[in-house]
Amino acid sequence: MVHTASDTNIELTLRSIKQRRRSISAQAIAMSVLRAVIVIGISYVILFPLIGKFSISIMTRADMWDQTVSFIPKYPTLNNYRLAYEFMKYPQAFFNSFKLALMVAGLQLASCTFVAYGFARFNFIGKGFWFALVILSLVIPPEMIGTPLYLNFRFFTAWGLIPSPGLNLLNTFWPYIVTSITATGLRNGLFIYMMRQFFMGMPKDLEEAAYVDGAGPFRTFFQVMVPGAIPGLVVVFLFAFVWQWNDYQLITLYMKNQVVLPIYLDGLASAVLGDQWQRAPEEISLLNSAGGLMVIAPLLVLYAVLQRQFVESVERTGIVG
Repeated sequence: MVHTASDTNIELTLRSIKQRRRSISAQAIAMSVLRAVIVIGISYVILFPLIGKFSISIMTRADMWDQTVSFIPKYPTLNNYRLAYEFMKYPQAFFNSFKLALMVAGLQLASCTFVAYGFARFNFIGKGFWFALVILSLVIPPEMIGTPLYLNFRFFTAWGLIPSPGLNLLNTFWPYIVTSITATGLRNGLFIYMMRQFFMGMPKDLEEAAYVDGAGPFRTFFQVMVPGAIPGLVVVFLFAFVWQWNDYQLITLYMKNQVVLPIYLDGLASAVLGDQWQRAPEEISLLNSAGGLMVIAPLLVLYAVLQRQFVESVERTGIVG
């Protein structure tokens, strides 16, 4: 059988294509393995503290002293959860914390979105200066303003409108309401920045079309811009809710005598152990692990339910990476 030059070229071409396919397949396998290693590593970093907390929370005191026990206790028990549930007044504390976090998240979402739209679309005197102050609020440690905030709401005069000594707003929701509706609450600088960037990325043609149809700035904002900013609004609301739920510093500053989860988690060991709590570090670890998991469990459920919407919203806001 005689092979022509064209047959030889075809065979070489087919061989080259096969080698290229093998190379591409090897690269794809290598990338898949690399991605799997990265995902497993990140998952380990995230899940390891939760697994460790859960393991400790179902241990007994004997397991804590047993050198052979690492993660799986020999005498698993749910008694730590029972004690935490009882002494934290969990149903009442959960309801109060949920009500506070929901209220704060809603008010901060409304005020920060309104302020962010003003920065994104309107020009006014000192715009750059005021926005610089918004960014500056992100880098100021909360400890620096803790004392002024406490005194302000302990002797609240509504910026001089109420005669001295003013009103005592501590141990109420009012400090959170005032700071939330004025966009000066926890992490509000970040929320304003996020929504400003989102509005700046939206086409101005939408607003111009609304103005041509006779809509004013407020109607354009509520009927045109806000519906188009749903992904950003979802991210801001979830961030505000989670940060308020996990907040401890402002809670102890404003509502130290209220039945809320952070306050009762902090005093769980002393409430259960009484005067012996300082001499029982292993008992403290058991109780705090159980109580801590009970506090973060609602957030884990919330993320599991809204995971898809949250990830999609974060991607659309452009704050990944």
